[in-house]
Amino acid sequence: MVVAQSTALTAAFRRESRNVPIVFIAVGDPIGAGFIVNLARPGSNLTGLTMYEGSIAGKWLAMVKEIDPRVTRVAFIINPKTSSFAHFAREAETMARSLAIQLAVRTIGNAGDIGRVIESFASLPNGGLVFPPDATTSAHRDLVVALAARYRLPAVYAWRQFVTAGGLMSYGIDFVDQFRQAASYVDRILRGSSPAELPVQAPTKYQTILNLKTAKAFDLTVPPGLLVAADEVIE
Repeated sequence: MVVAQSTALTAAFRRESRNVPIVFIAVGDPIGAGFIVNLARPGSNLTGLTMYEGSIAGKWLAMVKEIDPRVTRVAFIINPKTSSFAHFAREAETMARSLAIQLAVRTIGNAGDIGRVIESFASLPNGGLVFPPDATTSAHRDLVVALAARYRLPAVYAWRQFVTAGGLMSYGIDFVDQFRQAASYVDRILRGSSPAELPVQAPTKYQTILNLKTAKAFDLTVPPGLLVAADEVIE
């Protein structure tokens, strides 16, 4: 049996075997990736836990607007080769309309792209940033956080690590909880259950992380509701 974290690792293990049970963690779109037939009955040697439903993209946009009501433009920055691009982009475009936000989906592939996209976007006022889960932006976390600070662009991230590095705020899954859930599936499979019959589970626990020091540097007044909702506040 194999436990795989991320879409890329799951795909690599799947190429090696269609028989060995694989329990995946933090996969954005297992159906779109071709890992399973449907969530209720995977129908293959894979099962596990999804990372996010596409609707969470709307939550990220709403959080940018909540912490800075002046925002009317948001850049949604993502690498389509290392993320569930379509999964998030569709939902973000739908939610942006309801929030009166002009959404700019920007695709990147490397650090140079990240710099060019943010610099170009920052040339106009009232902008904000959203960074969905993506291996490319994660690999260049410090650059992303530094550019957001340089141009004073409020940003919401999918991972806590961006906020501990100085980013404004994040909303994402609790990875420790995901591994606990995965452990129960490992146990059931070792006892004889088939991955094909074990439904893929959605995350059950999310965390909001807020960096008050960064908010102050951006001259942002954090709404009381957002402050109360935060699971962790960095001061």
